[in-house]
Amino acid sequence: MKDFSKILKYAKPYTKSIVFAFLCLAVTSVITLVLPLLVRNMINAVIVQKNPELLNSLTIDLVVVVLFQAVFGVTQSYILGFTGQRITTDFRVEFFSHIENLSLRFFHNRRVGEIVSRMSNDISVIQSALVSIPVALFRQTILLLGGLAIILFLNWKLTGLILLALPPLMLFARIFGRRLRKTAERVQDRLAEAVVVLEEVVSSIKIVKSYTREAHEKRRFQNQMEKSFEAAIEKVRIGAFFGPFILALTFLVSAALVWYGGRQVMAGTTTPGELAAFFLYAIVIAGPIGTFVRLYTQIQESLGAVRRVHEILDLQPEVQSPENPVPLDRVEGRLTFDRVHFGYEESRLVLTGVDFEIQPGQTAALVGPSGAGKSTIVQLLHRFFDPSEGSVRLDGVDVRRLDLKNYLDQIAYVPQETHLFGGSIRENILYGKLEASEEELVAAAKSAHAHEFVMELEKGYDTLVGEKGVKLSGGQRQRIAIARALLKDPKILALDEATSSLDARSESLVHEGMERLMRGRTTLIVAHRLSTVHNADLIIVVDKGRVVETGDHEELMARKNLYYHLYTLNQLESVSSSDDFIDGGDLTAHGLK
Repeated sequence: MKDFSKILKYAKPYTKSIVFAFLCLAVTSVITLVLPLLVRNMINAVIVQKNPELLNSLTIDLVVVVLFQAVFGVTQSYILGFTGQRITTDFRVEFFSHIENLSLRFFHNRRVGEIVSRMSNDISVIQSALVSIPVALFRQTILLLGGLAIILFLNWKLTGLILLALPPLMLFARIFGRRLRKTAERVQDRLAEAVVVLEEVVSSIKIVKSYTREAHEKRRFQNQMEKSFEAAIEKVRIGAFFGPFILALTFLVSAALVWYGGRQVMAGTTTPGELAAFFLYAIVIAGPIGTFVRLYTQIQESLGAVRRVHEILDLQPEVQSPENPVPLDRVEGRLTFDRVHFGYEESRLVLTGVDFEIQPGQTAALVGPSGAGKSTIVQLLHRFFDPSEGSVRLDGVDVRRLDLKNYLDQIAYVPQETHLFGGSIRENILYGKLEASEEELVAAAKSAHAHEFVMELEKGYDTLVGEKGVKLSGGQRQRIAIARALLKDPKILALDEATSSLDARSESLVHEGMERLMRGRTTLIVAHRLSTVHNADLIIVVDKGRVVETGDHEELMARKNLYYHLYTLNQLESVSSSDDFIDGGDLTAHGLK
């Protein structure tokens, strides 16, 4: 129950509503206890007293009490239902916010489908537990204690028969509750694995169709669903045995009550009305006893979901803002990597002793073979991860000492693989500056050479781009991403070959806008095509996680080391490509001289 207490904190803002609802619930429960007494008096008025006036009066009392109960019942049911939905909504928002704030390593180690499953399936199980368990416990406790007190007063011998049934029920519930919890956890785990397959297929549907792997993916999904089915059947099997057992025990106790109570009526030691009232109270008490057993199994089932959710909620972000951050007043833009070591896994370093410094306003290019560590350097610059040794500094201050949000506000990032949200072009560009004016938006789009193609679309900037921008070409998506970065107007730019998806003419126009933006700003470019970086102020050559040489294009070419060989090979590949001849005859636009 400790994990449940963590969830119940979300109920604190609605304490007054919950207290009022439980007061209404208490009233309805007490009325339920009064009803059998009214029925007893009515039966005695008919059979024993034969008094029609008393019967009429008691009938009116019964109707009034039932109506009174209905009003309070509707009130508590609505309030608790509303509050339960509100608490669950707040919980889901908090869960989403927590996931957002987790470090990137969490997302490297988890698949999207697993996270979605915990957000939907597990929290739905928790929602049911949050709403039903406290209400049922409160109501059934009142009914059980009140009912026992009344039947003890009415007939203590018959009460003993009912109490004899309690020990086997509690033992049975304990045994099967444990089994049910483990089975419920397996069901949720298998469903999560099936959701993972679904997410992977949907996000990679082009590859699936291109390789005609629909049948293969169907088998993969079906295998996961069959595992889920097997776990669910085990849960059904437990429930199938549990229900009839409770029913059989209830009938046995009822038969004993009929036999013993009937003999008391025939002996004249009790009245028919009292026997009828006792039976009604026995039913009232049987309800809580059965409910407590069911609640125990439901709690065991929901504990599995709570455990899975808190497995994520208990995680803390690896990258956080310090308690007392250094203020960012005037940012110059000097970037320093000082003996930086880093590995995605502790046993294997990706960067080893990386050292370089980029002066304010400089354009620096990261070059090197594939897998050398270029993109990792950009991720450390963004504090997606922190170095295991060494430091990344902005204007001489370790970025770990800066407020994370304020620091990232100074950086704009344009990745090689553009990611757009499924809304409109306007919404995607404004992501760089949510409060930007229409003039600022259009100016950024023009600088990125996106305005022209946007205005040719039927709805212009209000055109929906589709899931991940599928309705746009690769070059169009890239230009929108560049416009988004332009609109942010940062002090530092990080470009992962941001023009790689553009044709020669568009690339040339975008370069003009980028050159205007880069003036006075520190820019770090991850270059895959070396022909695009020969004008950089500083070229940083990385190989096997180390900086092996730095300098400008002429210096590095003169040394005839790694950069020289990479550049020469890159130029030969560019010249041999037919696309370079077709797309543009002006080779100087590509840096070829």
